[in-house]
Amino acid sequence: MLTCIIRYQIDPTKKAQFQDYARNWGQAIPRCGADLIGYYAPHEGSSTLAYGIYNIPSLAAYEVYRARLAADPLGRENYDFAMRENFILREDRTFLKLASTPHGAPE
Repeated sequence: MLTCIIRYQIDPTKKAQFQDYARNWGQAIPRCGADLIGYYAPHEGSSTLAYGIYNIPSLAAYEVYRARLAADPLGRENYDFAMRENFILREDRTFLKLASTPHGAPE
C-alpha cells in the first residue's frame, strides 16, 4: 500500500475556494478507486499550506485511478474550477510506504 501526500501552496485569500475543491474530491476520489484519508486546509500557523492524503495499492493502480478521475464528471469539473479560480499556486505529490506498525495495530 502506498500513501500519496499532495502538498498544496494556496492563495491565502482563497481558502474558501480550496475548501470547496477539497469537498468535491471527497466525493470523486473514493468513487474513482483511492482510499481518501482527507483534505486538510490551513487553520493555524501557515495560511498557505494545505494537504490531500489518500492510499492506493500500487503505482499501477494509481495510473488506473488517475484515468478514472480524469474521466469523472466531478473530477473534470474540479480540475476546471481550480484552473479558473487560480487558488493553487503550487502542487507537489509524494508517494510514501508505511515503515512502522500502524497506530493501534497489534505488534
